[in-house]
Amino acid sequence: MPTSPAIRAYAARRFTQAVEQTMDARYAVTRNMADTALAPEALAVAAQGCEYLVVSLTEKVTAEVIAALEPTLKVICTLSVGVEHVDLEAARKAGVKVLNTPDVLSDATAEIAVLLMLGAARRAAEGARMIRDNAWHGWTPTQLLGQQLSGRRLGILGLGRIGKEVAKRAAPFGMKIHYHNRRPLPPEEALGAVYHDTSDGLLAVSDIFCIAAPSTPELKGFLNAERIARLPKDAIVVNVARGDMVDDDALIEALQSRRLFAAGLDVYRGEPNMDPRYRTLDNLFAIPHMGSATVETRDAMGFVLLDGLLALERGETPHNQLV
Repeated sequence: MPTSPAIRAYAARRFTQAVEQTMDARYAVTRNMADTALAPEALAVAAQGCEYLVVSLTEKVTAEVIAALEPTLKVICTLSVGVEHVDLEAARKAGVKVLNTPDVLSDATAEIAVLLMLGAARRAAEGARMIRDNAWHGWTPTQLLGQQLSGRRLGILGLGRIGKEVAKRAAPFGMKIHYHNRRPLPPEEALGAVYHDTSDGLLAVSDIFCIAAPSTPELKGFLNAERIARLPKDAIVVNVARGDMVDDDALIEALQSRRLFAAGLDVYRGEPNMDPRYRTLDNLFAIPHMGSATVETRDAMGFVLLDGLLALERGETPHNQLV
């Protein structure tokens, strides 16, 4: 597959300037200038005749989409680590390669996890709203009392690439790190974190519980009412993984009842159509899926995909090829 402007690519979203310029120099690119999420039916129509399909986690590349783009489609590139929105089995059967963007967004996502911890613990959303609404009438000894991170136990569900970067940033705050994986990490990789062989054991010691594990069918709805009940009273929940790992009803009830002190969320089930009750909660620090939203990281994600395409064109197997 020689690199040539004759190779047609469809970009379902807008990407950073550097990535788009490189794409345009290498390929004949058609892009979704509206930069809105396309339904599968619309995606199948828009990408007709393309050899490369470049999407993000907001586009569902279903078996029907892949079938509609055969036999021209050769590669699906997704600007994400997770690939639950791509039918990998359908791609495999059609002989379509799938590339993702591993190993380049851990730092940015870990920074967001720390932001969520601080924002939730220190009631930052309430304070910012007070300033915006001109409702701050001066300092008082008991105004917006929150929790310090120092001395708290941080439980990380999934001490993988992102989880490790969260742990590295949390330790200097004086937090004690605990984690649960399917199996313990070698001591030299665990960063001094305490391993729990069950998620229940981790929940019981998590003053702040951070979800950083990849989304899998087994983890959908993981944080339900039963598991929230295992957290210490006044715990804080942070999610930088996927929204479908949280039972919205259970989390909202725990925040409304003050069973939990607060939550910090970057991801939501059905986003952007999050449960509207979240918007009514004072003890929620919520941001709109910003985990990898830095210029440096989005550039890196785009170039991982472009480098993978070059490797395929040279007849090589790129490190980020899943199918």
